[in-house]
Amino acid sequence: MAEMIASGEVVFSADGTRLTKKTYLADQAGLAPSTLWADIEETGHNRNAKYELKKLFPKSDTSELFRTPKPPKFLEKILQIATDPGDLVLDSFAGSGTTGHAVLKMNAAQPDKPPRRFILVEMEPKIAREVTAERVRRVAQGYTNAKDEAVPGLGGGFRFCELGEPLYDEAGHIRPEVKFADLARHVYFSETGEPLPRERVHTTPLLGVHRGRAVCLLYNGILRDKSPEGGNALTHASLAILREACAGHSAERIVVYGTSCRLSAARRQREGIEFKQIPYQLQTP
Repeated sequence: MAEMIASGEVVFSADGTRLTKKTYLADQAGLAPSTLWADIEETGHNRNAKYELKKLFPKSDTSELFRTPKPPKFLEKILQIATDPGDLVLDSFAGSGTTGHAVLKMNAAQPDKPPRRFILVEMEPKIAREVTAERVRRVAQGYTNAKDEAVPGLGGGFRFCELGEPLYDEAGHIRPEVKFADLARHVYFSETGEPLPRERVHTTPLLGVHRGRAVCLLYNGILRDKSPEGGNALTHASLAILREACAGHSAERIVVYGTSCRLSAARRQREGIEFKQIPYQLQTP
């Protein structure tokens, strides 16, 4: 530091409260991005964005598509400046899905580097399902254009998830109005990383079997007993019901989520049971 001050590379302000470091052109790794992006060939424009979207949805009327899409080139430029390979990109106003499109294009152009990932959030259900998700799906997997020509996909993929009602209150407890089906989807996704079909009707604690693990949930009277001891606890009686529900499934282990457990660790080990107490051992996906 003393050498930098002596050479004038580091300069103090007149009042001694601020410090300025000089960066010489010869030592500059690159130029800072301009604050004025006037080259529409480099960043694209709204008309170009609409054309790109229309190519992806040739059979859809223009009025049915997102009205103000962003051009992929514009997002690519932002991502080139602000992100590195392997980064996670969040777009809280996903709209037509341009950010996901841009990320997939960048990943395809840099196959030797760690891929960027993305999270897109769109609050309008119809747009999210029919435009945002469908656009990213077609870009990744390929599609047929207006000339009936097959356009190859860029590769990659995504998972479409719907945000449900909050499970927890301010104290971290499960809210009393949360139903079995709501918590079941959260438990299954937390345990397996796979979505549980929303339309599934639950008549037993067994949510499903994933890679040799049977995932079960004791909650909210699924055993037709809403008492803490009978309905939500792992006991000798509830274990028998779980065994019956899992019969016929090729499950090597049973993962049980419940409010309490009355079986000893030795008994659980013999039975191939892993118990996880809710809400404390319920991980956020």
